[in-house]
Amino acid sequence: MTNPILWPGVALVALTFAVAVVMYRRRIGEMMRERIHPQSVALSVQVAQRLSDSRASDNYRNLFELPVLFYFGVALSAAAGVGDPYVLGLAWGFVVLRVAHSAIQCSYNKVMHRFRVFIAGMAVLALLWIRLAWVLVQS
Repeated sequence: MTNPILWPGVALVALTFAVAVVMYRRRIGEMMRERIHPQSVALSVQVAQRLSDSRASDNYRNLFELPVLFYFGVALSAAAGVGDPYVLGLAWGFVVLRVAHSAIQCSYNKVMHRFRVFIAGMAVLALLWIRLAWVLVQS
């Protein structure tokens, strides 16, 4: 039987791939509409100068920042056999908040809405790590 803590990790990976698809569809669509040659956007500074819609690519980068701590927490929980329902609930809470963050950033991108969701996600992740550390110290 699969350790349930792995499923929030799988869900976040799925979100990352979904955002990648959105990013490439938008980027290629804009390049085709504006007749931008791929070589002219080979560097990130060129992308910033030539492409106007960076919401999905910004979010894609975000999915490799704070979530690194989440992935390590999931891996550590699985390796240590932590089956704590609080850790699992916090992990799913973090995933839900990352989905909300991605939805906001990839669509209407209201900074304060996105910021509130980001802060909530960071707080949930901090609680996950506090709980995980507590469980590990107790064992």
